Amino acid sequence: MNIRRVRFDHPDALKLNDEVQAEYHVRYGDGGDATVLDAAHFDPPRGAYLIAYDAQDRPVASGGWRSQDRNEEGNEDGDAELKRMFVIEEMRGRGLARRILAALEEDARMAGRVRMVLETGTKQPEAIALYTSSGYTPCTKFGYYRHHEESLCYAKRL
Repeated sequence: MNIRRVRFDHPDALKLNDEVQAEYHVRYGDGGDATVLDAAHFDPPRGAYLIAYDAQDRPVASGGWRSQDRNEEGNEDGDAELKRMFVIEEMRGRGLARRILAALEEDARMAGRVRMVLETGTKQPEAIALYTSSGYTPCTKFGYYRHHEESLCYAKRL
């Protein structure tokens, strides 16, 4: 696997984002994640977006973080919010998400962020298992979906 930093508006990032949105639709029955994201949110030094490519240079996994500080949606100063973690179906179970997660945590730590936070949902047991096995613990709900019953929020000190 080759993990590369790209912009969130890179064609491969857009392709994987469309796939994760389609998966959200299947799991939750709505139009996907309505959280407003802009490519600039992931630009260094206040963010990063990574894509893993296989041996055929095909994009197979992605994830990003963006800086968040104290705001009306429940974030705290120094937060890095994890977004759009995704592995295509045929490549799941190979440790790709864990590798991207570790790279994103290190990148956020190097950028001076002190806590990685994320929001996932009750219908994503694989994501919950990844995060809890990686040291994430439940935290106060934040973000766009903080009032939804299916929303779960986790945090980890960097």
